[in-house]
Amino acid sequence: MITQLIIVSLLVFLLNIPFGYWRGNVRRFSLQWVLAVHIPVPFIIALRLFSGIGFAWFTYVFLVGAFFLGQRFGAYLLKRMKRTCKQTTSCLVMDAIRCYI
Repeated sequence: MITQLIIVSLLVFLLNIPFGYWRGNVRRFSLQWVLAVHIPVPFIIALRLFSGIGFAWFTYVFLVGAFFLGQRFGAYLLKRMKRTCKQTTSCLVMDAIRCYI
């Protein structure tokens, strides 16, 4: 159970990085900002269901923490990318390809 929780938490963290990157590049509380925060939620619910960890109260601490850390890390990557690249967009993948490859 604990190993599944750690794996799902890591997946939640990784899933939220591109959405945090997107969220960091749009105006706060705009439609795009709300979408960047809420689009990953159904995927996280599906991960909970398919992994078998369920909705026990102690799982929320790990998954909500992983959610917000992924969002924050994505916004941090945007700030770093703005320092190194001339032009940035809201897409982490395209910016990484354009700047580093």
